[in-house]
Amino acid sequence: MARLRNGKCFGEKDEGVVEPVKKRKRGRARNAVANQNKDEEEELLENRDDNVTDEVGGKRKKVEEVVNVKLRRKVVEKGKKTQNQNQEKNVEKINKHDPKWIEEVSLMCHQCQRNDKGRVVRCKRCKKKRYCIPCLQKWYPNIEEDYIAEACPVCRGNCNCKACLRLDVPVKNLKNLDLDISEDEEFEHYKYMLQVLLPFLQRISEEQMVEKNLEAKRQGLLLPDLKIEKADCPIDECVYCDICRTFIFDFHRSCPRCSFDLCLTCCREIRDGHLQGGEEEVVIEYIDRGFDYLHGGKGEKVKLPTETSSMDNIKSKSEWKANEDSTIPCPPEDMGGCGLGILELKCMFSHSSTEKKKKLMFSETPVSELLRKAEEIAKTYNLMDVAAAHSQFCPCFNSVGEVDLSNNKLRKAASREGSDDNYLYCLGAQDIQHEDLKHFQWHWSRSEPVIVSDVLESASGLSWEPFVMWRAVRQLKHLKHDRLLEVKAIDCLDCRETDVNIHEFFTGYTEGRYDRYLWPVMLKLKDWPPYTLFEERLPRHGAEFICCLPFKEYTHPRKGVLNIAVRLPDESLKPDMGPKMYIAYGAAQELGRGDSVTKLHCDMSDAVCMVNILTHTAEVPLKMGTLESIEKLKKRHFEQDQRELFGDFQAVDEKIETNVSVVKSCKVTADDKNISSGSGDQNTGITVEHTDPIVELNGDRGESRLNGKDFSSGSELEKNEGAKVDQENSGGSDTTISGNKLNRLEASQGGAVWDIFRRQDVPTLQEYLDKHFREFRHIHCCPLQQVVHPIHDQTFYLTLEHKRKLKEEYGIEPWTFVQNLGDAVFIPAGCPHQVRNLKSCIKVALNFVSPENVGECIRLTEEIRTLPQNHRANEDKLEVKKMTICAMRHVVECLERKRRPETT
Repeated sequence: MARLRNGKCFGEKDEGVVEPVKKRKRGRARNAVANQNKDEEEELLENRDDNVTDEVGGKRKKVEEVVNVKLRRKVVEKGKKTQNQNQEKNVEKINKHDPKWIEEVSLMCHQCQRNDKGRVVRCKRCKKKRYCIPCLQKWYPNIEEDYIAEACPVCRGNCNCKACLRLDVPVKNLKNLDLDISEDEEFEHYKYMLQVLLPFLQRISEEQMVEKNLEAKRQGLLLPDLKIEKADCPIDECVYCDICRTFIFDFHRSCPRCSFDLCLTCCREIRDGHLQGGEEEVVIEYIDRGFDYLHGGKGEKVKLPTETSSMDNIKSKSEWKANEDSTIPCPPEDMGGCGLGILELKCMFSHSSTEKKKKLMFSETPVSELLRKAEEIAKTYNLMDVAAAHSQFCPCFNSVGEVDLSNNKLRKAASREGSDDNYLYCLGAQDIQHEDLKHFQWHWSRSEPVIVSDVLESASGLSWEPFVMWRAVRQLKHLKHDRLLEVKAIDCLDCRETDVNIHEFFTGYTEGRYDRYLWPVMLKLKDWPPYTLFEERLPRHGAEFICCLPFKEYTHPRKGVLNIAVRLPDESLKPDMGPKMYIAYGAAQELGRGDSVTKLHCDMSDAVCMVNILTHTAEVPLKMGTLESIEKLKKRHFEQDQRELFGDFQAVDEKIETNVSVVKSCKVTADDKNISSGSGDQNTGITVEHTDPIVELNGDRGESRLNGKDFSSGSELEKNEGAKVDQENSGGSDTTISGNKLNRLEASQGGAVWDIFRRQDVPTLQEYLDKHFREFRHIHCCPLQQVVHPIHDQTFYLTLEHKRKLKEEYGIEPWTFVQNLGDAVFIPAGCPHQVRNLKSCIKVALNFVSPENVGECIRLTEEIRTLPQNHRANEDKLEVKKMTICAMRHVVECLERKRRPETT
């Protein structure tokens, strides 16, 4: 476990210990000098011995000389001993714990824990840490040495060494980590929430009152005498309907014999005679025909599965009906019941008249009592109608009600005729003022996306480089953490999961990967690390992300005063709201098949809002040697589509010039065979273009171009702020894939292209997808066989060509814009969206539930309950009504405390 110890990270070498290697070097030097002196003395003695034999009279003189030599040897040895003692005394005098020595002498790098890499940059603030030049160049490439010297990464809280990244101690001294608002501001927020949520509380109370009247009639009691039994359900457990799998938050009906539970919506549908929940499971199998099939081959012959369908469940649902007195019998055993008892009304909170006399905790206040208190407070403060408040003037419009084009906080993203929402509200994080929250609420209440740029500047500057995070999680052995070396990645070509080493994945993130046909491999990780481990595995990055969040009144995951999801009881089971990390490869050009995309969908079972921040990008240009292979494979893809999707085939002329579309030689007259010169589809490749569209980003001019034409002309796709899509540049600039020219993304921070559809356009969008679904491919590159729900299935990605056809046939188009590095994108609930990565990208997203979107969340929850029980949208549901009740309880309690001094 890494911890701080005396200002050092655990594992940092003790600077007070003398280096043994250097000591051995000094010892070898002293031995060499001693041996040299000894050799000289022995040579002198040998020479003197020769003279002794010459003269007898010189013997005495010789003996004296020998004695003198021995005496000199003793003196030399004594001197060496004294020298050694003095050197040892000098070594003992060096105190490496001395702050002055640490500040001026030590060369130990905090990042790599080595002292042999030469020059270091010393921190002038803490005077304890220092970083060697190689580490600064590798791990802090964009930071100047003077900036490090002024305050080192440890002092700034953004050190990305292994020990600091894994610290389990709370992160302190980070700017913008918490939501800081005054009591008066909080009071105004609570009044706003009461004003917005009151209509939904009234609707919930009316639904409960209907069931209470029916139950009182069944028992032959007056409504005031009705006692509703409280269900035995601990707060840390969830109860869901046994038919539609919707979470039950309060009133429901339950069988006293078998504990079969039924939600109020299913009760109403059974009495009306059209139960919609609990649809039969739908199983769609996609056949794996081998790798060659992915690139246009005929594939391996496989035995197709036989379709089997059981009518037992349908028959049981048709026979299960309510009694004449509106009571509901328990369903038969094949539907999960016992078929014997009568479903009784139960509740999760206390609702009986006898218990009302007792002093209840506020969290146990029934909905009817909560509604009464909320209406009294609304009258006290004379809260105006929400619709009237939202219709107030917006600064984005001038005095005559037209969009103010001189406003630098607008970004054009669409060109709908007769619409005032073609421009999106876009502001810089550093420019946000107190009054901007009201401006944000005006656009947010209209279900419009909002873009906030440069949010990374709001935090400490911790690196989001992939290998920095890899070092933080690659634990081989740790008391708290398990191994996280293997991950599951999704291959965008066949939409299947594959196991990959995390280091290999990140290597491909920065350098690219190719399959054996030299086709670019696009992999993506989703929800890595798992949301339950994100802040545990990456505590520093988790805190950094929260610091980056704009409009924390809505987005803060624990303290957001306008985020109703935070009001769920601490002990209760809570949904997966993030933060989640999305890491994926990317390419500027649209490949047509296997692109790095997030298909058309809504987030979190389609019932929440989301903020998505682009934290890192890496451009990986295609290799020159692969361009010819890509062109050949695109022709094979096109031929396969004509053969399988349209039932006819016309060979592609291999001699056709790469700048000419092959569709000119293919004549298809049927509506579903409409082929034009756009780029191939991510799912099918219905159309193919030998010059692929690329994205050129130019934030200054804010243009978006396709084939050299503005989006507003020809295809009627709109100019897009910060994006210009070019397919062929006749000016000769190196921006195409034709010939030997390499498609490139011009110098920009753009990372991903977003398409977000308006709520009111969803029915029309679904109609288009239902009509053209056979033109798309999904798992194993197989053509789509069936559509359960066009949006919730998440099986479609609309290319530029499909968006053109959508506008041509139905007159609708999405908001389209490029997300730059550091951009935070707010997506309202119920707005379908899709994303394509122009570069390798790391995005971090967080879900929240805002008061303005509660109505849409409830509607979508009702829509999801009608899907088959095994549908992917049923995997993770929200208790939106429970969140609303809990939030209203908190608001009413706080406003009541504020109101009491005024009424006394």
